[in-house]
Amino acid sequence: MKNKRLLLLSFAFAIAVSGCATDEYGNSRPMTDAETGALIGAVTGAAIGMTQKNRSGNKAIIIGAAGGAIAGGLVGHYMDSQKRDLLKVLKNEVDSGSITIDKLPKDQLRINMTSSTAFEVDSATLKPGFYSTLDKMANVLNRYGKTELMIIGHTDSTGTEAYNQSLSLKRANAVSQYLSRNKVIPQRLNTHGQGETQPVASNRTEQGRQLNRRVEIIVVPIVAAETEY
Repeated sequence: MKNKRLLLLSFAFAIAVSGCATDEYGNSRPMTDAETGALIGAVTGAAIGMTQKNRSGNKAIIIGAAGGAIAGGLVGHYMDSQKRDLLKVLKNEVDSGSITIDKLPKDQLRINMTSSTAFEVDSATLKPGFYSTLDKMANVLNRYGKTELMIIGHTDSTGTEAYNQSLSLKRANAVSQYLSRNKVIPQRLNTHGQGETQPVASNRTEQGRQLNRRVEIIVVPIVAAETEY
């Protein structure tokens, strides 16, 4: 599984580094920043999917730690209720734009935190002012315990790829450790560092780089029966 993931990542970066795409007539042209980011993001996303699927061998342990799984027909209601409660307790942060909460396919949720709120630039140490936000978040996540939490760190393109990869993982781990101290059980927590590979904006401007420096929490329902996430 690890080798397959590395192969996918290598393939993505090989294409990105080549910087070539084709126009509508089949002629070669340089890839735009958006195309490069989308390509690498798609392949690294698939790699994360492989990692998460590989964790399915521990599903019984995770279900036991979470106190059971959600019946298939109740998943949508369970996750919608969780989103409403997150939006309620994090209203100030959502209104200020420092946090966004989105619904993803397969009844998953994404909590996106900007590093300008959670971390200093080039740091993996949580700002003390962000503790109360994570406290409120942990309270809701503990009440909806039948979920796995995939915590993903991202950076802008400043610095080397290796450094950014390390920094993004350290930031994800910092959030994971804080949630764990707030009684979120470790079996639910899974961290990843994506470095600079999944930009959501251009790295050519400070505003874009600020948006790219972020930590996301993907909230995945633990579902009973055959359905896999």
